[in-house]
Amino acid sequence: MIEYVVPGNIDDRILEKGARVLAAGGLLALPSDTSWNVVCSLHSKAGVKKLRRISGEREERYFTLLCSDISQFGEFCSIDNTRFRLIKSLSPGPYVFILNTLAGTDKSLGRRRKELAVHIPNHPIPLAVIKTLGDPLYSITAKKSMILGRGQEDEAAPVSARRAAEDKDDTELPPIPERELFEGGWELEEIEELDVILDPGEEQQRIFSTILDLTGDEAHPLRLGAGPWPI
Repeated sequence: MIEYVVPGNIDDRILEKGARVLAAGGLLALPSDTSWNVVCSLHSKAGVKKLRRISGEREERYFTLLCSDISQFGEFCSIDNTRFRLIKSLSPGPYVFILNTLAGTDKSLGRRRKELAVHIPNHPIPLAVIKTLGDPLYSITAKKSMILGRGQEDEAAPVSARRAAEDKDDTELPPIPERELFEGGWELEEIEELDVILDPGEEQQRIFSTILDLTGDEAHPLRLGAGPWPI
């Protein structure tokens, strides 16, 4: 399951294997510029279904679209000059941007919401996978609650936090306890649904991205993390 990679010199055969897995509806785990992510192909209904199942979410509200550049999500999202300049100044980096989708693209993406979270990671591994696959990736943060057999008590807090956030009409996002995040790639082997783990052999920091809501007239932070805000 684990494929060890050198971030600055990734074996093309491993990238091609990962792309085949994603195209066939599989799930990959890979590091990002914050914590570990679990990803699927944007265009794989089977992959999205698996990602939804292990995340415990009823919809893709908490999914983030990983892209290699602004043009990849520009075809789905509404971006004016002000938003473009802000995103460009902060990307690639540990920022997730919430944007309004263009008319009709919420249906083409198979989503029930008219907003989309996007991120251009400052890490060579996800960028190389996106380039090899030729498409963006849907991603979620890898959490220990995804491991089968963990007690109900472990999952109760995140679920309660999500429901509390829903009651607050999206004004903030629930925190994920640091203990829920992974450090080493070998830890993710306990997530049975994963097909491949792309492991640089180094422990990953257990940190979060900063999430900025750009759907209104001004940028509004939903969660402060590794990316400083305000700038």
